[in-house]
Amino acid sequence: MIKFHKIEQSSERNNELLNQAKVIAGLKNDAALSRALEVAPPVISKIRSGKLKIGATLVISIHEISGLSIAKITEILSEASVPTLKKAT
Repeated sequence: MIKFHKIEQSSERNNELLNQAKVIAGLKNDAALSRALEVAPPVISKIRSGKLKIGATLVISIHEISGLSIAKITEILSEASVPTLKKAT
């Protein structure tokens, strides 16, 4: 098992985690996500832009609102690459 504090985070993986948590929790936007996670909206923005890492406390909050296991959250954050969504043509 990968230790959370040893994960090298990227904005791509952080965005994937935030997007999955938002969808699973049934939230419409990042403002709603920040309220659910009880953080200021700029925190979500800084995480998305790569200026701030996702900490252990936020991982627990994401687990609580989404039901994603800590192991699954760690897996999402540590994936070598996140598949990109393609527009249907």
